Amino acid sequence: MNLNQYKKLSGDASFRSFYRSNNSVIVYSKKDQKINLLIYDAINRLLLKNKINAPKLLKENYHKNYIEIEDLGDKTVLKDLKKNKDKSEIYKKIFLLLIKIQKINKKKILTFKNSYYQVPKYYDKKLIEEANLFTQWYLPTKIPKNEIKKVKNKLEKIFKKLLSKLKIKKRVFVHRDFHISNIMLRKNKLFLIDSQDAVYGNPAYDVASLIDDVRFKTTQNFKTQLLKKYLSLNKKINIEKFKNDFEILSVLRNLKIIGIFTRLSLRDKKHKYLKFIPYAWKLIQDRSEDFKFEELNVLLNNYIPKKKRHK
Repeated sequence: MNLNQYKKLSGDASFRSFYRSNNSVIVYSKKDQKINLLIYDAINRLLLKNKINAPKLLKENYHKNYIEIEDLGDKTVLKDLKKNKDKSEIYKKIFLLLIKIQKINKKKILTFKNSYYQVPKYYDKKLIEEANLFTQWYLPTKIPKNEIKKVKNKLEKIFKKLLSKLKIKKRVFVHRDFHISNIMLRKNKLFLIDSQDAVYGNPAYDVASLIDDVRFKTTQNFKTQLLKKYLSLNKKINIEKFKNDFEILSVLRNLKIIGIFTRLSLRDKKHKYLKFIPYAWKLIQDRSEDFKFEELNVLLNNYIPKKKRHK
């Protein structure tokens, strides 16, 4: 296929490329095909079966490294929020969508290759691996090489301690990258994209992804109101446990994001994500005021003081 004949669309942080055809979008991925094409579509199928809007598969050419999906247009919720003054009503719709997503209980889905994909569980080991992206990619840019191993070991122990403090045991469907750039608006309906990393995990994870979104700055007061709104719509949740887990997962997620955005710059030459790192640090600072973060804060302040975080 000659992709040059199609209009290339702005991509995401994966190895996928997107091209607009006449009535479809071509998703091309020569690297990590399984997750970027096969699992990508499998999770969309699972969402659609649960009456959640997601891109429908039109055609698959897996052996040629691409699939075709329906064209959802270019309007993301992020664009809508930037224009709309009444942000609370939009977020209410998103929370209702999220609550619907969290009710998905089917863990196995048939792929277009007639194989079954099992949605994995979000184990602590995986969460620690993700948080360690911070030590693997970001730390070497800030501290001497001979200090990295020592700090890495200390951080990993702290990550394990923080995860041991999570209180919610129930596991729900977690999109894992649930933010307003991954929600499209089409015909006044919300469509969820970029869902291939979905897992079954803590219900606070996607809420933290949405409220503490590095791509969209909001005030701390507005974030507090958003959390209250979600909790008011999901009355079965224990508020104290949820807030505890929300803080921990937000901090670990934003450390992971700093690592990923640094990797995108150093490895993939995608430098545009670096501009989000200072705000990720601010989110970490705002969410780590509780005593349970004292050990983490001492270590970060010792090795990466605030004046070094914004360079």
